[in-house]
Amino acid sequence: MRTQQHRSALGAQGRLIAALGLVSMVVVGAVVIASEDLPAFRQGMWKFTRTVGGKPVETTKCTNPTDDMKRQSAMVQKAGCTVSPIRKAGNTYTFESDCSLKGPRGGGITSHTTTVMTVESDSAYRLEVAGTQDGEPMKETLVARRVGDCAR
Repeated sequence: MRTQQHRSALGAQGRLIAALGLVSMVVVGAVVIASEDLPAFRQGMWKFTRTVGGKPVETTKCTNPTDDMKRQSAMVQKAGCTVSPIRKAGNTYTFESDCSLKGPRGGGITSHTTTVMTVESDSAYRLEVAGTQDGEPMKETLVARRVGDCAR
């Protein structure tokens, strides 16, 4: 019984992590749907710090965030999310998204989020996402900074 409960708890945790990853993909991808309205970011070594549930996860990679967003946008569009027009005020971009996504095992995820993207420069930006996922409140922050050139 204990093993079954442990597996069930691990399965629920895994589903939550997968769901948060999917919502994150949707959030970042949704920014790109109107990418012509956003500034271009510089190619280089970028550090991304994503905080979900109070736990930060850091990733560093050689990339161009604008190009990454464009690739993710194609996935989001296939997923069938709807995104409001972006509202711009100075260096702040705000939009809402609604998604109803089918999970790999027949279940689904529904979410409604409001995303605020604050662009500091072509080398730094911040995303703040708040909303609900399957009726539960969720909040995510992504801080992205270019930290140098890519290694050759």
